[in-house]
Amino acid sequence: MTLIAGHGNVGYGAGHNLAIRQGDAPYHLILNYDILLEPDALLAGWRYMEAHPRTVLLTPKVFGPSGEQEFLCKRRPTVLDLGLRAFAPASVKRMFARRLDRYEMRDVTRDAVVTGLEQVSGAFMLFRRDALSRLGGFDDGYFLYFEDFDLSRRAMALGEIAYVPDVRMVHFGGKAAGKGGTHIRMFARSALRFFNTHGWRLV
Repeated sequence: MTLIAGHGNVGYGAGHNLAIRQGDAPYHLILNYDILLEPDALLAGWRYMEAHPRTVLLTPKVFGPSGEQEFLCKRRPTVLDLGLRAFAPASVKRMFARRLDRYEMRDVTRDAVVTGLEQVSGAFMLFRRDALSRLGGFDDGYFLYFEDFDLSRRAMALGEIAYVPDVRMVHFGGKAAGKGGTHIRMFARSALRFFNTHGWRLV
């Protein structure tokens, strides 16, 4: 094991890039600190990737700490989707429940493998290394938020992105809007960069 230190807080993506550039294994796992993997999660992921050579990126089935499924795969967002999900009160979210459920892919990411995904969470990204190297890793221009969506959207050009429910984990993370003004500003800056890069969709 190698500890990379002394670089300060360079941001989520840039920090991961330090490790990505040093590795040489055929697969690279990007994993948040607030994750608890099922004992066989990595073995299940490796088996799927070995059996499906067109898959360049794998995302797991995710549960919250209370056992409820979380939906971290997303369809391409609009400004309205992000605003509702991050900042709307519960009463307003209920009015747009069907729209938000569709954005979060609740209709398909359940108990079957799903391929052709557009955007997946950086909490767990199992990458084929040659694809990750061709992509150059994360865009260092994102300090926090949306760097995972940007990377997964770029990965679509190289092969399949797959949701594999046999790979399971528990996620203890939170949402940006509940973390105070600094995180909200970082969220907004990263959203601006994402839409400027991948195209604006208001509603």
